[in-house]
Parts: sequence; structure tokens; C-alpha cells
Amino acid sequence: MANTRATLRYAKSLFELAKEQNVLEACKADMETIMSTCSASHELSLLLKSPVIKTDKKLSILSEVFTSLSPLSNAFVELITKKKREPLLVQIAQQFMSVYKTSLGIETAIITTAQPLDDQLRTQVLEFIKKQGIQKVELSEKVNENLIGGAIVRIGDRQLDASVLRQINDLKQSFNKNLYIKDF
Repeated sequence: MANTRATLRYAKSLFELAKEQNVLEACKADMETIMSTCSASHELSLLLKSPVIKTDKKLSILSEVFTSLSPLSNAFVELITKKKREPLLVQIAQQFMSVYKTSLGIETAIITTAQPLDDQLRTQVLEFIKKQGIQKVELSEKVNENLIGGAIVRIGDRQLDASVLRQINDLKQSFNKNLYIKDF
């Protein structure tokens, strides 16, 4: 829980500073770079978490890896590393993206289908989501072949399950009920 608090505090501070200096979009791009680079490299994630490697060595490695960061993001990574909070760097970047989306009113919708969406279906899904009262939508697509057909749309804590797999499971449950035994 303390790590969550710390990551949120660092993320909010970076967000406010980037907003104040009018480099919010550059900082957002930098946080996306940090998240994608750390998720792609297991060795880098281990380096960030390692208590054996000294701070100055981590700083030199991070400056070599993240050469394209803006000056604000670069200074932030340096500050985090000097404060020995570098294991939280990825979580801070994720929290920053969450704060960024919340401040701009962007909702993330996750759609899971059996097959990849084509452009026409994607626009229909976006129109459906906008009819729900959400104007700014970031659509994340997942493919799960076990669904057989249909789709599952998840927006925040709401979910619409219109998959064939759910319908089959509902049928199984209704057939498993014994109508001749009274439930008391």
C-alpha cells in the first residue's frame, strides 16, 4: 500500500510539473517509452529492482537506455534513482498515465473478441461506447479464441458480455437445474 501511495504521489507531482512547464505531451510520451522499454526488457526490470547495483551505476545505465527522454523526464528519472525509488519507476509511469487520462476525461475501453476487429466494426463499437455517454475513448483490443463469437466490452468497472461462450454457459446452467426438486 505504501508503494501505491508513493507511486501516486510521484506521478501527480510529475504531472503537475509537466503541466506547469507546458511539456505534458512530451512527458506522456516519455512515460510510455519507460513502460514499453521496461516491459520489453526483463534484464532492465531486474536492474531496477536490484539492491546490489550501486546508484551511480544505475544512473549511467538508465541514461544510456533512455537517451530520448525530455529534460524534465530525464531529471525525474535521475531524482527517483537518487532517492532509491527506481524499483517503482514502471509503476510511477503507469500511475502517471492514469492521472493523465483522468485529467483529460479519457476512458479506456477493453474489447475482447474471438477474431481481430476490422475498421467498420471498430467504428461501430466506438459509436456504441459514445452512446453510453463517454466522449473520449481509448480502445484496447484483445483476442480470445475461446469466446467462439461475440464480444466482451469492459469500460472501467462495467462489463457487457455478449459472447457465445457466456450464452452456452447460461444454457448449461439452465439445463443443470432440476425443476422437479423444490428449493427451500
